[in-house]
Amino acid sequence: MKIDLALLRQYANLELLAKQMVEGFITGLHKSPYHGFSVEFAEHKIYNSGEATRNIDWKVFAKTDRLYTKRYEEETNLRARLLIDASASMYYPTETKGKIAFAAIASACLSYLLQRQRDAVGISTFAQDIELETPIKSSGLHLQKVLGQLSNLVDAIPSHGTTKLSEVLHAMAERTHQRSLIVVFSDFYDHADDADLFGALNHLKHNKHEVLLFHIADRTTELELEFEQRPYEFVDAETGDKLKLVPSQFQAHYQAAMKTFRQDLTLKCHQYKIDFVEADINGGIDQVLLPYLVKRGKMR
Repeated sequence: MKIDLALLRQYANLELLAKQMVEGFITGLHKSPYHGFSVEFAEHKIYNSGEATRNIDWKVFAKTDRLYTKRYEEETNLRARLLIDASASMYYPTETKGKIAFAAIASACLSYLLQRQRDAVGISTFAQDIELETPIKSSGLHLQKVLGQLSNLVDAIPSHGTTKLSEVLHAMAERTHQRSLIVVFSDFYDHADDADLFGALNHLKHNKHEVLLFHIADRTTELELEFEQRPYEFVDAETGDKLKLVPSQFQAHYQAAMKTFRQDLTLKCHQYKIDFVEADINGGIDQVLLPYLVKRGKMR
């Protein structure tokens, strides 16, 4: 299922859309080679030798032949902060608001899954600085408020000016006092030096946070520069700079530059033990939920 503005308009209720997409993903997961992933680990955890046996769920053992112990709501689970780039470049393509719509719907699905697992979630949006920040909670009422904020995000008028992701990440590292999973949705069009960005990411890691980055892009036009054979005027959404050219004349050079850009990001993230995931806005929700489950499994 393609994640776009039309899909959001079709459902109107973001909670209903998130629920349907997550439940569909889980159903597909159980039929796929990844069926070993548990999406119910907020209720059960694998039994470890030496633990008390009174909490073993024997019904689950009868079905799976594996020992799980029950977990209860009062147990402390994951804390997640979803950090969403709301800069002007994220509202591309302008006719569909493709990137921001993808980020909002993906964040809604992730928030729904986190709350379903009784984990706590909060969202923040940013451009030049942090614009919106909710607390991190796990209640159903809080989830409704988060989804409402995400719905408003798609219809908001983006702020102009260059993105300052590195400064935002430094600020997030300073103000997030408990160990958390920091999930970033961004196109990473930060005009700062790469050293500044990775210095900020290292700040988060130094403060014991886990980090999961989603590079949001329209693969066809932004990464491959696939356009019709005619002149275009390209406008930088954040600076207003304009450039007239025929895309095919520069396509090979552009693709090589974008490949280098992405490879550098991937390599640096690997060095810092940060998960970096490319998410095409023309793809489905599995691009987000599956890497999250992998990351969640590593944190257990």
